[in-house]
Amino acid sequence: MKRLLWLMLLSVGISCSPKPSNDENTLAQISDPEVMKFAVTGKQLYENYCGNCHQNDGKGLGKLIPPLRDADYFKASVHRTVWIMRHGQKDEIVVNGQTYNQAMPGNPQLKPLEIAQIATYLYNIWGMKEGVISSPEVEKYLKEAPEGF
Repeated sequence: MKRLLWLMLLSVGISCSPKPSNDENTLAQISDPEVMKFAVTGKQLYENYCGNCHQNDGKGLGKLIPPLRDADYFKASVHRTVWIMRHGQKDEIVVNGQTYNQAMPGNPQLKPLEIAQIATYLYNIWGMKEGVISSPEVEKYLKEAPEGF
């Protein structure tokens, strides 16, 4: 009986102990306090507005929704990323050699500050260190479509 009780306690202890996180989306990668101010809110906004499709880990949905994490298309242009967040994407794109043709709706309700927070978060995780992407930068990017749009 004592053995059974010990086994039960041990199994409960193991099952309730914190699991190591494999989520590399952590804010712990960010050491700059200015970047962190934007990124904390940016993470929450990303998960609310973008995570359903692109997934919270940024890996996308197979051949339907492109990844952001380690994606050449995403890394190539902050301007284009900001534009797409606000205005959406309709045309076929190629990301890491894979063609995607699923339209992405824009988020016209997002304010420049919110887009700046999301962009700052995304461009400072997954090994990137772009720094703060400010609201004035976002406003500038939104005034003129990036090349190819």
